[in-house]
Amino acid sequence: MKRTEQLTKLKQTQEWDVIVIGGGASGLGTALDAASRGYKTVLVEAVDFAKGTSSRSTKLVHGGVRYLEQGNIPLVQEALKERGLLAQNAGHLVKNQSFVIPNYNWWGGYFYTIGLTVYDLLAGRLSLGRSKYISKEKTLALLPTVEQKNLTSGVVYQDGQFDDSRLAINIAQTAVEEGACLLNYFKVVNLLKDDHNQVTGVQAIDHETGIKYDIKGKAVINATGVFTNAIMKLNDTVYKKYIVPSQGIHLVFDSSFLPGDQALMIPKTSDGRVLFAVPWHNKIVIGTTDTLIKKHSLEPIALEAEIEFILETAQRFLTKKPTRADVLSVFAGLRPLAAPKEEGKSTKEVSRSHKIIVSETGLITITGGKWTTYRRIAEDIIDKAIAVHSLPKKKCKTEQLSIHGNIKTDSAARANHLYIYGTDIPKIAELQNMEPELKEKLHPDYDYTMAEVAWSIRYEMARTIDDVLARRVRLLFLDARAAISCCEKVAQLLAKELGHDEIWIQRQIAEFKHLANGFLLSDFHEKQT
Repeated sequence: MKRTEQLTKLKQTQEWDVIVIGGGASGLGTALDAASRGYKTVLVEAVDFAKGTSSRSTKLVHGGVRYLEQGNIPLVQEALKERGLLAQNAGHLVKNQSFVIPNYNWWGGYFYTIGLTVYDLLAGRLSLGRSKYISKEKTLALLPTVEQKNLTSGVVYQDGQFDDSRLAINIAQTAVEEGACLLNYFKVVNLLKDDHNQVTGVQAIDHETGIKYDIKGKAVINATGVFTNAIMKLNDTVYKKYIVPSQGIHLVFDSSFLPGDQALMIPKTSDGRVLFAVPWHNKIVIGTTDTLIKKHSLEPIALEAEIEFILETAQRFLTKKPTRADVLSVFAGLRPLAAPKEEGKSTKEVSRSHKIIVSETGLITITGGKWTTYRRIAEDIIDKAIAVHSLPKKKCKTEQLSIHGNIKTDSAARANHLYIYGTDIPKIAELQNMEPELKEKLHPDYDYTMAEVAWSIRYEMARTIDDVLARRVRLLFLDARAAISCCEKVAQLLAKELGHDEIWIQRQIAEFKHLANGFLLSDFHEKQT
């Protein structure tokens, strides 16, 4: 997947069947669905693929235990089916993860065992394993650092765990392999319309050259997540709010706070939320919060109240008490929830189901949804595009479509940090053999090498330090200080590969350090106080 080749494809095509705006989970899934059906498809992303919400999830592929408690059976059932399909189609990135719920009252074990047995049954043949009640002793064996006081029992259940932005990149590669044209750093600035006020395409600027392109097509899909309202402003004559952003944050800690392979699930925190502590790339990710916010940005900042909430909850349930000083990285993401009809609804009341809106102009907009159901959302969008824009009818093919890199991996294979590349692993090893300087480690404390940086630039369309260290190699999310310390060597290689000068290198380093400071808890705290 090379940007120069994608740019050539764009210039050579007069009209597309499907134009997708937005390169997050829903947009990339839609481009893959359309291209695999045989439609001429182009996707443009204003920044980088999965730059926003889609790289900032809790790293779970799940049915949603909370939605089961709320009685939203259809949403849970749909998500559990998609969880199973994703495990089949992207086996290198999705794994079966054991979760343990510790119970601190006599009835909790029975209540959650019954509820999670229903959860398993809803998954049918795609179930990842049966839930079971376990004793206090077994709970402590699985979670050695869980709070022992008043602990009575535990419940173990199975769910999925994955790497979100790596999946986004692999979906993008699959879409390109299916014939789609994908471009990052391509910002839509206008919608093209005919004399009848029907959308006939988009006008977009290539950020790297400043050149403006008129891209014409039959169906235009707005899959811009939290930026949906901005595209709708270009589309509507009267302004209306289509989405409300909800912020969720995560704190990342060393694995010593929750040693072993089990994830911890707290089904009811002090304010009624669900909290997870999940092993991820040899670290522990703890989250998430759920806060409706008024303003949104590409780099949302964790609120002090959110940080305190996660720390206090983690301290209450873990014997090794995490503090601010232990936080390796903090990241915030925004969920694009479909706006409620009534103002002032809490995030718990705002629908998590996806919603497709067809404007009078013919623009198709997707709101809501989540990573787990990205494939089904895409299928629904393209089915709607066929109906609205009279595209030739073609069946969806993504249920059994293998994602780029797909290979079944076990725990032994995952001991090699390169497991996330799946079938591309031998090619990265070959890079190191052909160019020995690429064997150099990015950081002494981590196994990542410069070969992975080169790979991301040459074959995964990484254009900036942020692209490399945040979404191709996940170092910024795992250890912000380590990412900052190795950003200069990444900038040097980017400049060499892409033909940039010293001025570009220095600007990139400054921009990345400023961005990465938002992932550092201490620096954030100093700015607030």
